Amino acid sequence: MLSIDDISFSIQGNPLFDGASAQVPAGHKVGLVGRNGTGKTTLFRLIRGELALEGGTITLPSRARVGGVAQEVPSSSRSLLDTVLDADTERASLLAEAESATDPACIAAVQTRLADIDAWSAEGRASAILKGLGFDTAAQARPCSDFSGGWRMRVALAGVLFAEPDLLLLDEPTNYLDLEGALWLESYLARYPHTVIIISHDRGLLNRAVDYILHLEDRKLTLYAGGYDSFARTRAEQRAVLAAEAQKVAARRAHMQKFVDRFRAQATKARQAQSRLKMLEKLTPITPPAEAARHVFSFPTPEELSPPILRLEDVAVGYGGPPVLRHLDLRIDQDDRIALLGRNGEGKSTLSKLLAGKLEGAGKLTRASKLRVGYFAQHQVDELHIDETPLQHLQRARPAEAPAKLRARLAGFGLRAEQAETVVAKLSGGQKARLSLLLATLDAPHLLILDEPTNHLDIESREALVEALSAYSGAVILVSHDMHLLSLVADRLWLVSGGRVQPYEEDLDSYRAQLLAGDSKPAAKPDPAPVKRARREDISTLRSELRKCEGRVSKLEEMRDKLARKLADTALYEDARAHELQVWQTKYAEVMDGLDRAEALWVKAQAALDAAEDA
Repeated sequence: MLSIDDISFSIQGNPLFDGASAQVPAGHKVGLVGRNGTGKTTLFRLIRGELALEGGTITLPSRARVGGVAQEVPSSSRSLLDTVLDADTERASLLAEAESATDPACIAAVQTRLADIDAWSAEGRASAILKGLGFDTAAQARPCSDFSGGWRMRVALAGVLFAEPDLLLLDEPTNYLDLEGALWLESYLARYPHTVIIISHDRGLLNRAVDYILHLEDRKLTLYAGGYDSFARTRAEQRAVLAAEAQKVAARRAHMQKFVDRFRAQATKARQAQSRLKMLEKLTPITPPAEAARHVFSFPTPEELSPPILRLEDVAVGYGGPPVLRHLDLRIDQDDRIALLGRNGEGKSTLSKLLAGKLEGAGKLTRASKLRVGYFAQHQVDELHIDETPLQHLQRARPAEAPAKLRARLAGFGLRAEQAETVVAKLSGGQKARLSLLLATLDAPHLLILDEPTNHLDIESREALVEALSAYSGAVILVSHDMHLLSLVADRLWLVSGGRVQPYEEDLDSYRAQLLAGDSKPAAKPDPAPVKRARREDISTLRSELRKCEGRVSKLEEMRDKLARKLADTALYEDARAHELQVWQTKYAEVMDGLDRAEALWVKAQAALDAAEDA
């Protein structure tokens, strides 16, 4: 059991923990959640003994091993497989001792211990973990130094999973995994034989891989049974109860104070006033939990273009050598919400760059003449000018705009006044991601391509991104390991595999089930035949007509409401203004007649689209 008893700790005078306590029984899978900056990573460092407590104690069973992903990722010439095997230091030490031991008793003891820790199956276990994290057999034999930092972070994760510490501490492990790797990790952690505490903003992971939530708020720790959704419901209920109680107490205090203020000076009521005053002093105000800060994204609205906005016919794309993707026959309309599925290295980012115009392809690629594309990739966060403020970034992109308008743009992405003037180097990862998203959407793109947009965003910000994308009137191409985000945003799935991009006709749950069942290449439907492509174009035309009908209805409703407010003015009904009243009543009748016709066209367009989609 991990026991956290009455701990206190501050950083530069800022208290992060004050009398915090929690008990985590052995074998529990726990998600550690709390607002950014509250001290989640610091708690991990306190558990590992890297920081000294100011008060209280953190205790673990004797000889319990605590493990987590090292800050220094492996980059030696040793193979990936050997690097992971080395992570089990006891096994490595025993094997070395077995090579050099000469005493029979010592040899027997070493061999017994090797059998106890299942040392002889270690290579198979290590290989299976590496495969789950995206390394095939050939990659496992290559040296660590061949791989980039993100891939080496996977090797470090594989090492700590292989070592199987008694307490596994993981801090945002899915940030450097693709969807397939994240799904594999969920399944692996659910079966992990020891205690796990994981810091994550991935709602799906916190629902499927953990059975408890440890909440850090107001410098205290509280353990809740269940996954994240259960925790969120419980918190909402607690907020409602405390808010209602706080309202009752505030009303009682106000009533007593009013009595005291009114009768304190009257001799006949003085004793009662004093009694009420004593009661008032004993009536402790109840402060409901602070509401989570409202996180927002405000995407500008692009004008509507005729479909399709992008069309690829027999296109191939690569980086100078053999094409990474070939025979691409794809179409994108402005109302599309498309998620790209497929393992790392199959070409999802290559396709994203091609669609964004950052790579040239061979074949026929047709873009709408006024098409604007917004592109966000995780590496762009690292390419921000670290010695400049967010305001300076916008001033470079919009030199003619007034600073007040630029600040309003920043506020629309949750970057407040003080953050607008803070150099990027001092911003949090989430704030940098917000700035990059703002720059990507600044020109009101018709097509928004998002490659892992949530890596540095907390849960509230991810929910705000879902809301913004749902309201956004442009097309979205989305690459993400966040299943919750994909399930709420995407209505079409493309599978990138084997150098091809094809529609995936099943849903995300089916894709997840196939991956967890060991099917590394879930089946996509064959390329659509010309008849099917023609049908899709018909459906696209019907969708465009439906959007126009919806727009007409919306404008007429706005006119109706304005006229209704005008007709509600009582001064308009005076005798002197009878002629003016008749004019406004005539306009109102005309608008209502137009609204009836527009709604009829809307219903007809919706019925035609439904029939075409069901055909």
